[in-house]
Amino acid sequence: MVFFVIGVVVLVAGYYFFPEKSLAHNVKIDRLVVKKADRKMEAYYKGELLKTYTISLGFNPIGHKEYEGDGKTPEGVYTINDRNPKSGYYLNLGVSYPNEKDRQHASSLGKSPGGDIKIHGLRNGNAGYIGKFHRFKDWTAGCIAVTNDEVQELYDAVILGSEIEIKP
Repeated sequence: MVFFVIGVVVLVAGYYFFPEKSLAHNVKIDRLVVKKADRKMEAYYKGELLKTYTISLGFNPIGHKEYEGDGKTPEGVYTINDRNPKSGYYLNLGVSYPNEKDRQHASSLGKSPGGDIKIHGLRNGNAGYIGKFHRFKDWTAGCIAVTNDEVQELYDAVILGSEIEIKP
């Protein structure tokens, strides 16, 4: 039993502390592709895949976001339209949700489409220690979450106006 516990501790520590591949410095990203079912986000520049990130999504991730509070991450083609260094989470990049179609659909349901869909790190404060473990659960209100180190890479590399395609 002791060896089992030690083995689990070693595996967990290995997962937490094993470094992941970083983007090269001064690299730019002009397109992101999110594959919700796979919990992956691919970063591209001029059609070349630079890196694949493991992500967490909204707490109710299946399907397209229909209205504010539904816990879904939108699906479709949007743009990265903002950088926020003073977010409640460790940095964020804004996603241009909702578009006109999203607003019309939510209106047809008598609801607000919401907004403030972001790519962000972990909540500021003590949550940063969670690191890669956040990936084990979809926990955002509809955003796309990565580790703090990863959002720093994205924050530095993504060109404002870049396309983000969010697939089911």
